Amino acid sequence: MIIDVPEDKDPIAYVWGEMVPGIGPAAAGLSLAVYEHTTLGLREFEAARLRIAQINGCIFCLDWRTERDGQVVEESFAGAVEEWRTTDAFDDRTRLAAEYAERYATDHHGIDQSFWDRMSAHYSDAEIVELSMCLGSWLAFGRLNHVLGLDTACVLPSHR
Repeated sequence: MIIDVPEDKDPIAYVWGEMVPGIGPAAAGLSLAVYEHTTLGLREFEAARLRIAQINGCIFCLDWRTERDGQVVEESFAGAVEEWRTTDAFDDRTRLAAEYAERYATDHHGIDQSFWDRMSAHYSDAEIVELSMCLGSWLAFGRLNHVLGLDTACVLPSHR
């Protein structure tokens, strides 16, 4: 960790809460809302989230699996996300979620009308906006935690 955290403090609570009390709790609220209020299916949600984690290199995010109603994606899912272009484990929505995550994180200027046409064939406008907000949250906060060295101490607030 590149931030000095007192030994008696939880690194995440300290950095996200105490160090920047006007910003950190709001950011944590957005991060939590992405998980608590999503309407996206578990597979497309996890495909997008894991692709961002793979790009960011966030240790915690790579190990995390979202649970919804007692369900989690299969053990081999992360490997399929890495191979999103060719895997036969994904339906069109899941594949598009992984593709969108990658393009959002690495080539957002290259997202063209052809891509939006494909997205619109499988996702509603509201779902595209929701997925975009999720991607923004994961990209920003995963990178923040990784860059500051917090990703080995990161725990989502609802899982403390």
